[in-house]
Amino acid sequence: MTKIYVLDTNVLLQDPYAIYAFEDNEVVIPAAALEEVDSKKRNMDEIGRHARQVSRIMDGLRQKGKLHETLTLENGGSLRVELNHRSFQCLQNTFLEVTNDNRIIAVALNLHQEEQEKQQPRSVILVSKDTLVRVKADALGLQADDFLNDRVIHSDNVYMGYNELLVPDELINRFYKDEHIKMNELPTHDWYPNQFFILKSLTSQASAVGIVNGKKDQLNHCLFGQDVIWGIKARNAQQLMALELLQRDDVRLVTMMGKAGTGKTLIALASGLLQTEDMKAFHKLFIARPIVPLGKDIGYLPGEKEDKLKPWLQPIYDNLEFLFNTHQSGEIDNILSGISSIQVEAITYIRGRSIPEQFIIIDEAQNLTKHEVKTILTRVGEGSKIVLMGDPQQVDHPYLDAYNNGLTYVVEKMKEDPITGHVQLTKGERSQLAQVAADLL
Repeated sequence: MTKIYVLDTNVLLQDPYAIYAFEDNEVVIPAAALEEVDSKKRNMDEIGRHARQVSRIMDGLRQKGKLHETLTLENGGSLRVELNHRSFQCLQNTFLEVTNDNRIIAVALNLHQEEQEKQQPRSVILVSKDTLVRVKADALGLQADDFLNDRVIHSDNVYMGYNELLVPDELINRFYKDEHIKMNELPTHDWYPNQFFILKSLTSQASAVGIVNGKKDQLNHCLFGQDVIWGIKARNAQQLMALELLQRDDVRLVTMMGKAGTGKTLIALASGLLQTEDMKAFHKLFIARPIVPLGKDIGYLPGEKEDKLKPWLQPIYDNLEFLFNTHQSGEIDNILSGISSIQVEAITYIRGRSIPEQFIIIDEAQNLTKHEVKTILTRVGEGSKIVLMGDPQQVDHPYLDAYNNGLTYVVEKMKEDPITGHVQLTKGERSQLAQVAADLL
């Protein structure tokens, strides 16, 4: 038997095509949800873009019939805009305030009560990204679910970029001698291009780290992971993997995930400076991060564009100060002003650009949406290399989480392409306190 799904506003704003995600069931959009969508359509951000797309989709469906009547969708389901179940009487003794959230809950509850009077009642399910809306619905005896169709992964089983294998000593010795082994010699049947394998002995303390080649038929010795670049040396196996990917010419997209203090930004900046300033492999080092505040926004900032962006980009400057070994306030600004090949910018200004022959670093990529990360990657010109990094557990964007953000999206969708590489950093190296805080808090 088909079900009735009542969609909250945030579902439509998260995915404008959400109405097609419920197979052959009936989708109901409360009038209050359309009012909220209408209030967002003038926003000049991702939410506004989705609101306008919802408006276009609804207008296209309007050509097929009246929206307050049941319309058949292309996927076999049906859609209607609910206008008649807006009575708030069922909630007025429980939730006194007539908010849009409560109006949407009232629609679902009225439909549920109406279905219960039938001989074969259909299930009514409220779908919302808002946790408290789901809690309220549950308290009223109404089934409520999160919208999971936009998730790239549905569990914490995210691609790590590496795997550990127990192998005989003879295989490790031959790997060191020949600097490669065939993948069919390893006790595994699942791997991706540029994936790392940590080989550990079955009988001793011997170990080795190798990387799968682009053809996926051979595990090769790492070439660059042990290098010291701008005073930075890998302190653990995952940092070694990151340095390997960052310095390989055949890997044009590098993604890194990790908690605070694992060294993502410092390693990427050191590698970018080496290849831009020392090796001259790229014309410019381009560094950017999204402007998403942690906590309450501090509002407008005084000064020119550089003055306004400085607080947002300060984490980048902190790492540059360490690499350039500066000790005085403002010294890093003087250094950067004299080096035209280093550009620190907000990601806001990347749309419409073409960025050729540059080493591009995008920090805090977990705060990017799928559309934004696609926009960034399509800006990458010939001869450029781009690094996306962040911590999916520290998402500040109101409509994103660890499972549907742009960084996770890129990792999962592009892990099979030989020009990409990924590694998840797990061990904090900033300080003992930072590691304990990241683990326990």
